[in-house]
Amino acid sequence: MNKKKIFNDPVYGFINVPYNVLFDIIEHPYFQRLRRIKQLSLTHYVYPGALHTRFHHALGAMHLMQQALDVLQAKKVKITKAERKAALLAILLHDIGHGPFSHTLEHTLMDVNHELISSLLMKELNKEFDGALDIAIEIFENRYPKRFLHQLVSGQLDMDRMDYLNRDSFFTGVSEGVIGHDRIIKMLSVHRNELVVEEKGIYSLEKFLMARRLMYWQVYLHKTVLSAEQMMISVMRRAQTSANRGEAFNCSPHLDYFFRNHITEKNISGKESELLHHFTLLDDNDVMSAIKSFMGHSDKVLSRLAENLINRRLFKTIMQSEPFDRDFIEKLRHKTAEQFGISIKEAEYFVLAGEESNHEYSTVKNEIKILFKNGKVKPMSESTDYGLQSKRITKHYLCYPKNIT
Repeated sequence: MNKKKIFNDPVYGFINVPYNVLFDIIEHPYFQRLRRIKQLSLTHYVYPGALHTRFHHALGAMHLMQQALDVLQAKKVKITKAERKAALLAILLHDIGHGPFSHTLEHTLMDVNHELISSLLMKELNKEFDGALDIAIEIFENRYPKRFLHQLVSGQLDMDRMDYLNRDSFFTGVSEGVIGHDRIIKMLSVHRNELVVEEKGIYSLEKFLMARRLMYWQVYLHKTVLSAEQMMISVMRRAQTSANRGEAFNCSPHLDYFFRNHITEKNISGKESELLHHFTLLDDNDVMSAIKSFMGHSDKVLSRLAENLINRRLFKTIMQSEPFDRDFIEKLRHKTAEQFGISIKEAEYFVLAGEESNHEYSTVKNEIKILFKNGKVKPMSESTDYGLQSKRITKHYLCYPKNIT
């Protein structure tokens, strides 16, 4: 069987799969699950085209990794065939640990980072593939001597970010996210085992950083997207509370497992096999099917939340630089409780306060390095007259039903 397949990607055109093991991994049920995980969660409630998946993104990141490795090898950077294959495996699998609706429910269904789940799944696949992922796991976990390979997978200028900015911009129609990925990749090099960008690429880097900042506030942290995602979290938390009281639900056994078991990074040891069994059979479809069934549940808090989310009756969202006044929040909760005929405690599911933050660029660690023509290497923060926004910007939000005034 010819396993060197070609995928027709709407962003880059044709994507090649150069090694049999890559195709075998793509065909594996663990990876096929990513077809059922939306890349941007509920962003399609605002940008209707944002229905692309983690499957799309993983293939796109693998494609960009091939280009980056080609550029480095053309510049006489020593990369063996085994290392090349491993780097492609590492980037292909970098997001395999994402659960339903990606980041939205990452710390709701269980309190475990998706990177840890990715590592566990890669190790499971490594057993099935007789050690074929040994080097890939070392690269992913930043234990491989050639550090630049990990930086291509995870860093401030990795192939993950390069693809998701391009792809998310394409599917949302937000042109501010478009970056010159081909120009940046052509400018990549390696200096003393670290990934660097040649001086000629500095303006493309500035555009890359600006695009990332704009996409965060215009797409990823858009206030209406935030409202929908917080409502979904509220539905899941209410369902977990009801499950802890012993109530039964019409949902898949795999989702029910996470409703009734509090999984954290501290108590995961010894439960990995059971956890991964349920996790790898869980996707967006399980969650949306459950939420639809919750619309008819006897718990009126759960049913109202579910109905509002399914029918896109989203909460009003206010965002500001300062924390919201506690008295104002409590006043809204009292009004909600009175109007909906629920307790003040239950009103907390409808009046949601919190904060979101982002910074364009971090100068604390793992800065992007610039290679100058004279051979000197400087961090990006010392190499540009562009005003890098390294300060973390925090915005406080308050979501509540629109009919509560």
